[in-house]
Amino acid sequence: MSDSPLAHTVASLQPRARTELAELVAFKSVADWDQFPRSESEAAANWIVDALRADGFQDVALLDTPDGTQSVYGYLPGPAGAPTVLLYAHYDVQPPLDEAAWVSPPFELTERDGRWYGRGAADCKGGLIMHLTALRALREHGGIPVNVKVIVEGSEEQGTGGLEQYATAHPELLAADTIVIGDTGNFRAGTPTVTATLRGMTLVRVRVDALEGNLHSGQFGGAAPDALAALIRILDSLRAEDGSTTVNGLAADASWEGLEYPEEQFRKDAKVLDGVGLIGSGSVADRIWARPAVTVLGIDCPPVIGATPSVHAGARALVSLRVPPGTDSAEATKLLAAHVENAAPWGARVQVEQIGQGEAFRADTGSPAYASMASAMREAYDGAEMQTSGMGGSIPLCSALTGLYPDAEILLIGLSEPEAQIHAVNESVSPQELERLSLAEALFLQRYAESRA
Repeated sequence: MSDSPLAHTVASLQPRARTELAELVAFKSVADWDQFPRSESEAAANWIVDALRADGFQDVALLDTPDGTQSVYGYLPGPAGAPTVLLYAHYDVQPPLDEAAWVSPPFELTERDGRWYGRGAADCKGGLIMHLTALRALREHGGIPVNVKVIVEGSEEQGTGGLEQYATAHPELLAADTIVIGDTGNFRAGTPTVTATLRGMTLVRVRVDALEGNLHSGQFGGAAPDALAALIRILDSLRAEDGSTTVNGLAADASWEGLEYPEEQFRKDAKVLDGVGLIGSGSVADRIWARPAVTVLGIDCPPVIGATPSVHAGARALVSLRVPPGTDSAEATKLLAAHVENAAPWGARVQVEQIGQGEAFRADTGSPAYASMASAMREAYDGAEMQTSGMGGSIPLCSALTGLYPDAEILLIGLSEPEAQIHAVNESVSPQELERLSLAEALFLQRYAESRA
């Protein structure tokens, strides 16, 4: 890493970064009140309010968004005439899944094998700490050269659109010349990367009903329509024999142009078991960045332990569909719902309820801010050139910001490289990546300000 005074300051701030990240990770801020108390998310939001105020931010506010969650906003004025940069992160996290599968407690930041483990360490509480560290380092080296707005979302993982709706109703709030989204990640640790595209998404709950109530499988099985079996057939219809996503009417043959993802490296990153093949066709980059992908996130049915010999009257599933740039997510939702309804066997009754939705995003990587980021990353990563990649995940706010501020430059960086295993058990963050990206962001803000002078 760079041997500059700024780099030394960023390094000196790492113990504070770890302490604060541990405090943030300790909040069980899953924005689903059926699983976790609302008070955990509210406590995390208030922690951020206090942190921003302690760092001199003005107009710090808790924003009550229409989906019932809270986002945190703050403004830090810079020199007169300086451009304005919006820094984004989110403090809500995915549930820990199987807590017994975690090597260390999911809500207790734990150092192991040179990484810091904990839910949200990379996605995306670490992103907020990255922003704060960059700003603190700049304050010690001549001051922060731009006006800074910070927005920290409270429901990004749920896809419920609260912040997008709030921003649309208050368009002046997040207006900026450049927006840095701290919620993606390097192609791999040590490879400085900006994300050029995000897939959009739709999230639906599918309910199948076939009987007035469960029946004894010995007495009625073989003739009585089984709702769980009907649901399984419906879900299976969403994939071709090779595992490709097949939603009737939805294009699935686009190709990715840019950084490629070697198949063997993907197998290693995804921890695919020996002898198990990948699904889909085309290159790996085609499949995860340029084409739709359906995923069954959960099924409501009796667990194996305690199951009774019954024909099931009803069953439910939660289904996610990711769609590439160029595909309208609302249209994709209609196609998915129609496909599911038409695939129902035996006349089983099907209800499709939309839970969340977000549009895809494509960045203009030729804009001036990208030149400043490329220069900053080159220094922070010892001469390594900045790469651009896609990301199969979704950040619905990006498309909303693009619509609200068409002249703003949007850059996506972050800590979620493959080893971070975000959304899975044993999520972690690399402290080296946190240090390098904090430095890169500080350098970017300096160079971006100079380019606009």
